[in-house]
Amino acid sequence: MTYSSIRFCCNLVYTLFLFGVVTLRVANAKPATFLQDFHITWSDSHIKQLDGGRAIQLILDQNSGCGFASKNKYLFGRVSMKIKLIPGDSAGTVTAFYMNSDTNQIRDELDFEFLGNRSGQPYSVQTNVFAHGKGDREQRINLWFDPAADFHTYSILWNHQHVVFYVDEVPIRVYKNNEAKGIPFPKSQPMGVYSTLWEADDWATRGGLEKIDWNKAPFYAYYKDFDIEGCVIPGPATCASNPSNWWEGATYQHLDSVGAHRYRWVRMNHMVYDYCTDKRRNPVTPPECMAGI
Repeated sequence: MTYSSIRFCCNLVYTLFLFGVVTLRVANAKPATFLQDFHITWSDSHIKQLDGGRAIQLILDQNSGCGFASKNKYLFGRVSMKIKLIPGDSAGTVTAFYMNSDTNQIRDELDFEFLGNRSGQPYSVQTNVFAHGKGDREQRINLWFDPAADFHTYSILWNHQHVVFYVDEVPIRVYKNNEAKGIPFPKSQPMGVYSTLWEADDWATRGGLEKIDWNKAPFYAYYKDFDIEGCVIPGPATCASNPSNWWEGATYQHLDSVGAHRYRWVRMNHMVYDYCTDKRRNPVTPPECMAGI
């Protein structure tokens, strides 16, 4: 057996242990139909409802991409969707799932951006955090599975203590509330939930070196199990500050030992870019990068 085969087997066993043995605490999900919580914002001819509105298909072709947004804005909570990404040669495409305050120069934003790839190459997901108008906090990981073969769950947990990005309930990024150290944290502006499928071959795949192949179009991404649990704004004035909200509970104030272990595993084995260590962009390490989890 070669070294690479041994390494693959060891990684497989470790991955099965990491993701298959331990039972996760997961909040009770309340998946909605698409039109209960969302409306189409861009190119309604390129979004098709499936299974009675419980799933949708997003389409990208040479004529247009498409997008949708939540009907409400929320202040703290958890948003989750199951997504099956574009299969095969998806270079130059971006499938985005994010929260945004839609307040221009002082916006808050929490991003998942799935960057298309050439066939056979890993799919990368880029996360970014904007707080009080300041962004440029990109991190990228290569997913450890084929996200186009089946649906996987992508979630954002947002409470007063931190923002956590999850892939199949595995934490891949934590942005802590360190306002006490002068680091901005999104806590006062409600955010809507958005998603788009669009062409971005000037940067999306290998920094723009790989261009979109329109011969492979149309490109399809699929969504289902739309789940938003949070404080609707406008709504009860006390909701966002209510410590009884489940997402503010002790379990969700920090990663538990299993979550922290998984978080470190992802960061050590699958991270391919981190603005925190990019000395060309940030000669001085940004203060939030030293905050830990």
